[in-house]
Amino acid sequence: MSSIFTTKSISAVIAALFIIFCILGFWWSFEPSIFNVKENARVTAEDNKQRVVTGYTTTNTLIKVLDEMLHKPGGYLTNDVTPPGIFMDNIPSWEFGVLEMSRDLALAMRKDFSRSQSQSIDNAALLKAQPNLNFDNNRWILPSSEGQYENAIEQLIVYRNQLGNASSSDNQFYARADNLRDYLKQVEKRLGSLSQKLSASVGTEVINTNLAGDNTAKDSSPESPIVVNKTSWFKLDNNFYEARGSSWALLHFLKAIEADFSDVLKKKNATVSLQQIIRELEATQEPIFSPMILNGSGFGFLANHSLVMANYISRANAALIELSELLNQG
Repeated sequence: MSSIFTTKSISAVIAALFIIFCILGFWWSFEPSIFNVKENARVTAEDNKQRVVTGYTTTNTLIKVLDEMLHKPGGYLTNDVTPPGIFMDNIPSWEFGVLEMSRDLALAMRKDFSRSQSQSIDNAALLKAQPNLNFDNNRWILPSSEGQYENAIEQLIVYRNQLGNASSSDNQFYARADNLRDYLKQVEKRLGSLSQKLSASVGTEVINTNLAGDNTAKDSSPESPIVVNKTSWFKLDNNFYEARGSSWALLHFLKAIEADFSDVLKKKNATVSLQQIIRELEATQEPIFSPMILNGSGFGFLANHSLVMANYISRANAALIELSELLNQG
């Protein structure tokens, strides 16, 4: 009799744990909302008795984006080794997209935005923050991924506070057209890669144009003239959520850039172009009403969420290229 009760008790515990894990998994699957970068910077500056100067909004936005990634419901899930986090892959893909965009901005801040010329020295805080963000994103043993990213946030806070401190003049953020263009060129490559991965959800044959435009160009090994792009069915949702996370982070960064580079954008008559890019990225954050990422053919009966996402990202990337050209003009 006791063995029967023991079996029933174990079954009840397993069932209860399963329900709890399902509820947690559902709750942890929600992505952070879009926040107002200017208002967030203003409130932060007031709380710390600082000034919102050039570069303050961009730096504060990078800090806020990383903080949201680490402290959303469920925390940082990529390196989880326990349920339900270990069984979730959509949010970890979203986190990777956010992290990649954050790494690009941190590198631009260290190499360009905080330096007046090529031979000026690195900012001490950014010199520590940027390598910490490049730490392995899937490490759970010490030093853990989130521990290194927390260290990066602490150093970014140091840099932000130095900018907002009226008595500190040794730390700068230079809002120049050439600095901004260099950063946007890196973003172009990131969006172009995301668009290609998303478009490959239906499988396409494309002509190899890797050496087009230069009759003296050579590659290290022979390539097929026809390239077949086809994403594995198991990676469709991963690519989709990576693009969604990248877009979420980037639209915040571009809104911050709109504030910090306002004079540069006005002089180049490029403010509207940047706003159009932001609008395209905002469209990628529309609610998903399907319980799964569908992969219908381009004109098939079912929707293809990857192609819809690729459309918005491709439009944003095209506008980004035009914006770079505007910034390059005198």
